[in-house]
Amino acid sequence: MESSSTVSEVQLAKVRRNQLEAKSVWHIHNRLSYGLYALSFAISISLWFIAIRSPLWLDETGTYWMIKDGFSQIWSRQYFGPPVYFYIVWLAAKVIGTSEIALRIPSVLAMLGAAYLLYLIAREFFDREIAVIATIVFCIHPIVRYASIDARPYAFATLATNAAILTTLRMRNNSSNWLAALLGLTSACILYFHYLYAAILPALVICLFIVKADDLKAMWRQLGVATAVFGVACLPLIPGLHYMFSTSGSHVYEPAPQLMDLFWTLAPDWTLVVWLGVGFVALLGAAAWPKKRGPQEHVNQWSVLECVALAFVPLLILYGVSVATSIHMFPPRHRLVAVPGIALCWAFVVSRFRMPAMRLLFCAALVAAASYQIFSSPSDRDHGYTWKYALAAAEKNASPDNAPVLICSDFPESDSIAMPLDSAKESRYFAQLSYYKLSVPVVPLPRSLNAEAIRVGSQFLQQATQKHERFLAVAFEHSSPTLDWLAAQSASAFSVRELGVYDRVKVLEFTPRTDSSTNHTGISRGASANIVQ
Repeated sequence: MESSSTVSEVQLAKVRRNQLEAKSVWHIHNRLSYGLYALSFAISISLWFIAIRSPLWLDETGTYWMIKDGFSQIWSRQYFGPPVYFYIVWLAAKVIGTSEIALRIPSVLAMLGAAYLLYLIAREFFDREIAVIATIVFCIHPIVRYASIDARPYAFATLATNAAILTTLRMRNNSSNWLAALLGLTSACILYFHYLYAAILPALVICLFIVKADDLKAMWRQLGVATAVFGVACLPLIPGLHYMFSTSGSHVYEPAPQLMDLFWTLAPDWTLVVWLGVGFVALLGAAAWPKKRGPQEHVNQWSVLECVALAFVPLLILYGVSVATSIHMFPPRHRLVAVPGIALCWAFVVSRFRMPAMRLLFCAALVAAASYQIFSSPSDRDHGYTWKYALAAAEKNASPDNAPVLICSDFPESDSIAMPLDSAKESRYFAQLSYYKLSVPVVPLPRSLNAEAIRVGSQFLQQATQKHERFLAVAFEHSSPTLDWLAAQSASAFSVRELGVYDRVKVLEFTPRTDSSTNHTGISRGASANIVQ
């Protein structure tokens, strides 16, 4: 009897020891997994900062132009809606300065907030592991990476978008009118940062119908409250909306989108490789891995529909309008509005991987692929083209004799106005001169070779010819026809030399010809060789 009891105790102790060992292994595995997820998240965030020291590109200099003369001038300089973002940047600049990095810090903080809100959104659908993966997919997306350090309002628009999405989902089990009012307010905040992000609003309505499907009476009441608050909050936006629609043609400079642009947004090039590789391995291992229903599998079909709506509704609205009309609004920065939904859709796909190792492998492969792309491509380490180097070259070449510089505006709206001949350096159409300054006289020209460009250019060439005055011309590649026209019109009196092309911005020098360099027809010998085509 005692021997049997002793054997039972030994067996029980052995079982307990095995359980403790299994529990210890499980804890070690969990800690290792979450450690690797934390490392992947840290790397995905760190990739944002690779280009943060880059010179400002054109639109970012527009941000500086808005705030450079102080708080009191911001409102009068608005031209496309309430300048909420510019007040935020002005306040930040008073604290941390106006260097390239300082102007981008507000966007970094806003995108970090957007990433945190996306994690909370993902927790409404998935367990913690999948929510972390959704956040990493969001942070690693090239559009998010670009907007996170862009001194423009897109990161803040994304922050407001994610706040509105989270508020909508939190209404699933909450019938409070206050929460509905918060939804209306956060939805209006989206438009205060960017009008085109209104493409997410139909998706929010669809999600609201889904989350309140079991209580339609409360849903209609909350929808009414949210709509009323949204309408009142948007009243100050009416003048800006009217301006946008009445001048819509002058803001278009993007080409019509291609179908591949749509696919790229859903799965950038490196993401496709990761999905194909990891997905193939997951399919091979799925048959051998025992079927275990975990928390990540309890995602119902209605939740999937919410994720799909948040990704595809805004994306297809922007794509459809851009394809069907002359208003092309499908550049990557506008497609950012759909990236939170895209991250949720990919997170749902990852949640179908049965093996935890496959989910971890996907996350690590995604971060590794994105890192490789950035470090192997010099263009991915820059933050857009900049006028800094072209203007520095023009300043160096023109300053010794105070030679005037003709500059083509890089803003498409400049084609619809008369050139500010006496105040080009202070004009928003030449915002790059507010940050990267020229000390020499500037003669402004429109972006396109139109009647205004010909009028101003002809008048200047006549005066320069009479004065026998050297001058320079600077233009981005889209204004190359204007440079060609200037070279052709001045060929008999000036020799043309290309000083360089700096980040797609060309700098030309026009030097007066001497009598010995001009033949009896008044055309320079070898002019065809000197004229830059």
